[in-house]
Amino acid sequence: MKQHLTPELFNELKSLQTKSGFTLERAVESGLKNPDSSVGIYAGDGESYQTFAKIFRPVIETCHGVSIDGIHPSDLSPMDDAPPPPFNHKILSYRIRIARNIADIPFPPHVGNADRSRVEQLAVDALLKFEGDLKGRYFPLGELTKTQRMTFEHEHLLFGRGDRFMEAAGINRSWPASRGIFVSNDHKFAVWINEEDHLRIISMDRPQKTPSQGIEKTYNRLARAMADLEQSLTFACDPHLGFLTSCPSNLGTGMRAGVHVRLSGFKTRGQAIHEAAARYLLQIRGTHGEKTGVENDVVDISNRYRLGITEKKCVEMLQHGLEAIMTDERFS
Repeated sequence: MKQHLTPELFNELKSLQTKSGFTLERAVESGLKNPDSSVGIYAGDGESYQTFAKIFRPVIETCHGVSIDGIHPSDLSPMDDAPPPPFNHKILSYRIRIARNIADIPFPPHVGNADRSRVEQLAVDALLKFEGDLKGRYFPLGELTKTQRMTFEHEHLLFGRGDRFMEAAGINRSWPASRGIFVSNDHKFAVWINEEDHLRIISMDRPQKTPSQGIEKTYNRLARAMADLEQSLTFACDPHLGFLTSCPSNLGTGMRAGVHVRLSGFKTRGQAIHEAAARYLLQIRGTHGEKTGVENDVVDISNRYRLGITEKKCVEMLQHGLEAIMTDERFS
C-alpha cells in the first residue's frame, strides 16, 4: 500500500465508498498504524476491490506476482490416493485451510454485529448438515469451558483475538460475539467462523499417528467439505481475482497448504532450503508461522502463491517440492 498509494491517488479515491459504506481511509488504517505490515490494506466487502481498484490492483499484482487481467482458474477435484512418502515419519502435520466470505455480506473489517451474527447462523446451519467423517459440533468461543479451550489450544484448533494488524483493521470488534469453531468428531476437520474472513475451513492430519496417510487424504477431505458447503452458501468471487478475502494476499484460492516437518539440516543449510522451496513456489516459515523462529529444526512449508493457480495445483506443488527437499541428502 505504501509503495503504490500516492497523495494524488489518495485524494482521487478518498471520497468514494462502497454501498455498505466502506471507505479508503478504513481500508488503509491498519497499514498506517503498522508501517511494518507486509500488505497494509484490507477490503471491507467484495465491492472494495472494484471501488478502490486503482490501489488494490497494483497491490495485488505486486503481492501475487501475476497480472489480474487473466481469468483465475479453480479446481477442487479429488486427488488420487498414493503411497505415503518415505519421509512421512519426519512430518508432524499436514494442514490445509481455505478462506471464504459469504457473498453480499460485509467482510470482518467492516461487518456489523447483526451481519456477523447472520454469518454465524448461515455457516452453522450449513455445517450441521455434514455427515460421515465431517459430522461434528459447533462451539461458540464465548461459551467454551476451560477443558474445551485447553483441548482446542493443544490441537491448534482454537483462534484468539487477531494480532495488531487485525485489531487496527477493525476485525476484533465486539470480541468474541458471533465467533466460534465447528469441529468434526475426529478433530481432523474444523471451521473458524468470523476470524479474519467469514470462514476459515481447515483439514488436518498427523502422519506420525496415521503413517499410511499422505497429504492427498487431507486435501480430499477439504474438497468434499467445500462441495457440501457450496450447496448451502454462495461465496464472494470474481472472475479475475478468484475468491474474495479481507486481505489481498489470500485472493484466488484462499488456500494455504502446509506441512510441519523436521529438517535436521536447517540450521546449517537454511538458505539452500529456502532456495529449493522457491523453485516449487513454496515458502519456509518458522515453527509457529510467519515472523516466528525455528524450534527444534521444525519448519512450516507452504504454498507461496494463491492467485492464478488452482487449489489442486497448490497441493501438488507442495508434494513435489517437499519430496525434492526431503530427498536431498544435505537436508536429511
